[in-house]
Amino acid sequence: MKNRFSNRTLAAAAAILALSTGLIAQGRIQITGAGATFPNPIYSKWFSEYNKLHPNVEINYQSVGSGAGIRQITNGTVFFGATDGPMTNDQKLAAPGAILHFPTVLGAVVPVFNVSGVTQLKFTGPLLADIFLGKITRWNDAAIAKVNPGVSLPSTEITVAHRSDGSGTTYIWVDYLSKVSPEWKQKVGISTAVNWPVGLGGKGNEGVAGLVKQTPGAIGYVELIYALQNKIAYGPVQNAAGEFVNASLESVTAAAAEASAKMPADFRVSITNAPGKGVYPISSFTWLLLYESPKNKALARTFNEFMTWMLTDGQKFAKDLGYAPLPAAVVKMEMDALKKIKTQ
Repeated sequence: MKNRFSNRTLAAAAAILALSTGLIAQGRIQITGAGATFPNPIYSKWFSEYNKLHPNVEINYQSVGSGAGIRQITNGTVFFGATDGPMTNDQKLAAPGAILHFPTVLGAVVPVFNVSGVTQLKFTGPLLADIFLGKITRWNDAAIAKVNPGVSLPSTEITVAHRSDGSGTTYIWVDYLSKVSPEWKQKVGISTAVNWPVGLGGKGNEGVAGLVKQTPGAIGYVELIYALQNKIAYGPVQNAAGEFVNASLESVTAAAAEASAKMPADFRVSITNAPGKGVYPISSFTWLLLYESPKNKALARTFNEFMTWMLTDGQKFAKDLGYAPLPAAVVKMEMDALKKIKTQ
């Protein structure tokens, strides 16, 4: 009796796991994933377009943040994860099998602000770090005025908005701040979730965009498409070459140019504060996470077919949503890396 109960329990657990990561039934294939909010607009577009081409394939994505995406693929509750901050070595070791990183597109994280009567503001890295450290507390501070001569700045108190959840967008932001501010690197550091010195937390890029839009005097950071969709002002940031550069397809692509030539085999790379002219300094790849030897080989075969489409035809959808497509050299490397996934 005990063995029968145990077998039933194991069978039920296996069935629940299969349903959570995806299933194949009556010719329909459903695959589930979770993670970063940064690429959610382009992922939603891709999964929809791919379903039009292959009506039997449904890819369901939960936009819950990079930290949750890493946890869920580690726990095996989704077939794929998504993150804007590469997994650490410790996180990779904590997973039950080898996890591969696949860059999908490039995006930019921008400083968004809500200052009455002000639509244009420039920022330097150290200035952003001091604001997020709580050292600069009012918009008419001399340090802001020095970078923005001629702009009429109010004495409004600054409200910092940041992510409350584990976030790859946060990882990109603090990775950049750690490169331009020794104080930030020492006191706060780099992670998908940090101990913020000041500010209010919002869940997802959507939450931070909402906080900034609704709070006079607020400043936050979001992926570019969220600033555009919500019509929130965002400013150019000074790059390593000393230029003030706005986030754009061209300036994000410029940031990736050097990285693509030096891309490591595991694709875990940072391109914040990249050298060169015309580079937007808070740029990043975003990654899908896949097991090298997934339990469900049938789902793996289907998802590999999707990945091949995404890396080729799918890249054409990136620009309209404010993302930069992958460099050709990176696509070639990824097509080779896809062959590592065991689908038989």
